Amino acid sequence: MQRHNQILFVASMLAMSWFGMMAVHELGHVIGAVITRGHVTGVVLHPMAISRTDVHPNPNPAVVVWLGPILGCLLPLGLQLLIPARMKILRNSATFFAGFCLLTNGAYVAVGSFDRVGDCGEMLRTGTPLWLMITFGVLTIPSGLFLWHRLGSLKQFLASPDTITARTAWVVVAMTGAIILAEVLLSPR
Repeated sequence: MQRHNQILFVASMLAMSWFGMMAVHELGHVIGAVITRGHVTGVVLHPMAISRTDVHPNPNPAVVVWLGPILGCLLPLGLQLLIPARMKILRNSATFFAGFCLLTNGAYVAVGSFDRVGDCGEMLRTGTPLWLMITFGVLTIPSGLFLWHRLGSLKQFLASPDTITARTAWVVVAMTGAIILAEVLLSPR
């Protein structure tokens, strides 16, 4: 049963991290639009779609597009730092999430710069040099891996399934379900 809790926790944590990362990334675009006096016409966060933020008019598309990955990395890092060390499981979960956000945003910008996918195409159209996009990935990807490394050995975690209680596993399942439900209900039809 302990292995079941561990598997449930890991699967839910990965799903929650993916959906949470998209939400924080899009929040960065929304903040970018607000501070540049753009008008957010829609935010898509549906779990069965690639997230996006539509801004029209968009007086400063470079700021809007860059604040997605930048705040998509910085906000989870800040959240992780706000959680007291004595709340070990919550702090470790937030650290995992921050590392996940650094990795995914960094890979998205660095690798996407070659394919001009999504935000990366907009970054290049607004004058961002390719080297800057690659540098963003070079800085954020290892930082995410460093945060994960600080959590300890994956081998050790897998060898100790009793570290995850049923309560912890089901709390993460519930949080993941709440995020998915919110994204479905709040997405435009």
